[in-house]
This record gives sequence, structure tokens and C-alpha cells, in this order.
Amino acid sequence: MPFNRPTLTELRQRNRSYIQSELQTDGSLLRFSNMGVISDVDAGMAHLHYGYLDYIALQSTPYFSTDEYLAGWAALKSVYRKPATAAMCQSVAFSGIAGAYIPGGTILNRDDGYQYRLDNELTLSSDGAAIGSITAILPNPAEDSTGGGEIGNADAGTILTLDVAISGVQSLATANDAISGGSNIETDSSFRTRMLLAYQNTPQGGNDTDYKSWALSVSGVTRAWVVRRLAGGGTVGIYIMCDGNGNGGFPIGTDGISQLEDWGAVKATGDQLRVADYIYPLETNTALIYVCSPIEKKINFIISGIPNASSETVTGINDAIDEVFFVEGKPGGKILWSSLLISISAVPGSAGFILEQPSNNIQMAMGELPVRGTVTYI
Repeated sequence: MPFNRPTLTELRQRNRSYIQSELQTDGSLLRFSNMGVISDVDAGMAHLHYGYLDYIALQSTPYFSTDEYLAGWAALKSVYRKPATAAMCQSVAFSGIAGAYIPGGTILNRDDGYQYRLDNELTLSSDGAAIGSITAILPNPAEDSTGGGEIGNADAGTILTLDVAISGVQSLATANDAISGGSNIETDSSFRTRMLLAYQNTPQGGNDTDYKSWALSVSGVTRAWVVRRLAGGGTVGIYIMCDGNGNGGFPIGTDGISQLEDWGAVKATGDQLRVADYIYPLETNTALIYVCSPIEKKINFIISGIPNASSETVTGINDAIDEVFFVEGKPGGKILWSSLLISISAVPGSAGFILEQPSNNIQMAMGELPVRGTVTYI
């Protein structure tokens, strides 16, 4: 039976009753009497002690622990919080007068003020152009406790401006590729989930849970699924997602194996390569690990019965669909039609809706992951 912590009011009443009992008087304590004030002060201190004991109880188990205690429990299983990572881009185009020099470390600004640093010095070629790589500057943790890594991600074609003018160099530069790879400091919720996974599953030297845990240990990776014999006997497939990366959560890179692998299969790039390289020294000697991006499968919806749904209801239904896809979706898995009905029906203003399409469970093909497409109201 759980302990019922007394409230401050209950403690005050108890203290007054105890004092009256010891004084052996029938009269009640006056509101501002010395005994009444002492009684309330003692009750307040006892209430603080109860609160501290509650806090200690939370930190005494991995399941409820927070902050440094959560990190301590996780460290016992060699699980550590994933730090923020900076977004990067390998192809940023500069232009200007041939021979102009751009020092390494030059700062570039995005239109919203987020800053990037040029990785290496550049000299404009005879045609007045040069290609360089940049890395986002992570914000001060005192100003942004999340690390601010995700906000550094940006689409290909993003325009950047030199922070300080450089003679002979145009002030505007263009990111030819997407600026990607940025991720925030891991949240307590995600950190606790990985820690509990380690406590609940004893390492088996390469079972499904091991591969999933290893993949989730890579910064930026938020979901992972393991498929046995994806490319035949002796192979293991790991599908990953990097939610919040500005690409709909789908990893930016190409599928393949670790660049550390001697065997001649196709080597991964980008996010897939980071995961493959991390897992390579941990995997069994006989396994060949393919790290892959799920295949985006857009699911269109037709909803009747609420043709004049408000914008709030429409947003709520979109969020409800996304939540079902996030929770139940996995490459090659199945989305239950009943789950969509239950989730949508909980949205305010959705009363009377009829889900015309899809009209049954949604079965994904191998590697496919569901994503909300268009939602049409008739």
C-alpha cells in the first residue's frame, strides 16, 4: 500500500491537536498565539522533510530518477546521455574576385541569426568561385540547455551571409547541400528509455536488443528497428530514424555497411555511416551490418462527416494521425485502423467523422514507414 503523504494543512491540524492534548485544555489555540505560531512553523518544517523524503524516494530507483541521479544509474550500465551535435555542410559555394582569400574560421550568419564557421581556409579560383565546408556553432549551454543542435539544420539552397566583410568576396554564400546532422542534448525521457532498455535486457553478444541499443546510442538517432538476414544469411539490417533533423526524421545519407569493414559491400554515408561505424567494433565477428533508411510511404486520408472542421480540429487530427504513425509505425509493420479511429475520435470537434480512406489496417511493405500524406474532408 503506498504511503499517503500528509498535506501542510493536515500537519498544522495535527500539531495543534498534539499541543492542546499536552496542555490538557479544552480551548483551541488562538490564531496568533505563541503556541499557534510554533505549531505552524514546526508543521512547515515537517512538510519540507516529507518533500525531501519524496525526492529521495524518486532518486532511489532508475525508473523515477532525474538529473544527475538518472545519469548515475545509467552509468552503472555504461549508458550515457547523448550530447548535442553540430550541423554540418560539405558544400557551400563562395564567389568573388579570383585569388581572393577567405580565412578558416570565418563566421557566416543565417537569416535568423544562427551562425556557422568555415572549416578551412579558401582561395577563390580563376573563375571567382570556391567550395568549402561549414560547421554550426552550438549555443552556450547557459543560454540554451538543449544544446541547440537541431536548429542548425537547414535545407539545401540556404543563403548565408559573411559576418564580417572580406575584400574581394561576395557577402552571400549558398549551401549547395542540406545542412544536416545537428541534434539537441538527449532529453531525460529518451535517456531513461535507453537506460531501462539496458537494465531490462542482459547483453547477449549481438541479439536484436543489442543492435537496437547500439544504434540508439549514436547522437541524433531517435528510433531503430532490427531486421534479421536483411541481405541474406549472416547479415543484419538496422533501420534508423533521426527525428528533428529537418528531413522529416529520415536519415540523410545512403544505406550500406561500415567503412571499417574489409568486405567489399557498398559503404554507407551520412547518418547511416555514423551508426555503422559505431556498431562495427561492437558487433560479432561473423555479422555483416547494413544500416538503412526506411522508405517513406505516404498515406492519404479521406474523412467525411465533418466537412467544415475548424482549423484547430484539422490540426488536432493531423497530430493524432502523426502520433499513431510514430508509436505503431515500423518498417514493414502494420498500422491498426482501430488505433486511427480511437486517436482521431479523441480530438475536440471530430464528433461524427467517418474515416473513408484508409478503410482497413495499413500493411507496410518491407522497409516502408508510414507518413501522413494529404487529409481531405468531404
